[in-house]
Amino acid sequence: MPANDVTPERLRGLAAHEGHGQVLSVFVNLDPRDFGTGRARASQITSVLDRAARVVEGQEGLAHEERMALRADLDRVRQELEGEADLAGARGLAVYASSPAQLFEVLRLPVPIEHEPVVAATPLVEPVAAVYDADRWAVVLVNRSYARLLYGTRDTLEEVALVDSDVHGQHQQGGWSQARYQRSVDKDVAEHLREVAETARRRLERRPLAGVIVGGPEETVGEFEQTLQPYLRDRLAGRLSIDVENTTLEEVRQAAAEQIAVATRRREDDLLERLKARLGRPSGDSAAAAGLAEVLEALTERRVETLLLDDGFSAPGVICPEDGWMGPVGDRCPVDGTPTEHREDILQDAIQRAIEQSADVVVLRDRPDLAAHEHVAAILRF
Repeated sequence: MPANDVTPERLRGLAAHEGHGQVLSVFVNLDPRDFGTGRARASQITSVLDRAARVVEGQEGLAHEERMALRADLDRVRQELEGEADLAGARGLAVYASSPAQLFEVLRLPVPIEHEPVVAATPLVEPVAAVYDADRWAVVLVNRSYARLLYGTRDTLEEVALVDSDVHGQHQQGGWSQARYQRSVDKDVAEHLREVAETARRRLERRPLAGVIVGGPEETVGEFEQTLQPYLRDRLAGRLSIDVENTTLEEVRQAAAEQIAVATRRREDDLLERLKARLGRPSGDSAAAAGLAEVLEALTERRVETLLLDDGFSAPGVICPEDGWMGPVGDRCPVDGTPTEHREDILQDAIQRAIEQSADVVVLRDRPDLAAHEHVAAILRF
């Protein structure tokens, strides 16, 4: 199963590291199709470390202490990747190191990632945020006596609970005896479904949850859905026709991924409809931003609820090193007059700013809707 160490909390923690010295960000593609053997992985890691060394040594204008700190950080990254890192299930790695900031973090990623090593004043989280699926899903597989609860992303579902109830088998006698026994069985089944629903409530009510998918015999699934508490019932997103007890975890993940893809598309449709409706209001009452300049302004003012951008979109921009103001152009900050710093890709800073203010980041793939808005837009809180 692909590993995924990325959480919103860890992304926000990384994005908050700023102004404490240079940070070395290193990314490793461990796609098993290309690096499936130990020798191939070792060769890939060596190649990445060599490129990171060239980036470190190529830094200009550093004080002696800063250069020595970067070299020490590179040595620590080398030691981790060549001997100590847990690569189990990883299809990609992101490593962040800064001894002045007391930062060293290794994130296993569920998908391959390609990006050159970077030295900057902040950790480069944009490549990770772009591949990270912040949505968490629950899958409940249930029949008349057994249930499995799974939780995670589309790529990393894990079983978190099992419910195996003692439900009587069917009685073969006829007449009143059969009827009474059948009522007893139905009562046991109903109690089993209530127990599964209660287990799901306890395990899920305090976790982020984008949706719930239920699988099993159609009649049982329909009855079970009615026992769910409103918090879970309101998040029902699809059904699976599946063998509850004998389907492997990977088979469940593949079947659920199809339903999650449909639900994700539906969510994107809803967000784009909300954006369109808000942009259609008078400019002072739109609660939406479209285009790079408007989105950067809204992020600076911490008003963004959901940041939407097209996959692969990048654009130059500027940022104020004093107060964090961002814009597409400008030699000086309009707030305090400080000379701005140029960014080759201001979207990296934009995504970091969105993560810091707990905004959702939605990367759209193969959709034309944002092309008319410079490939970036935002739904605002106010």
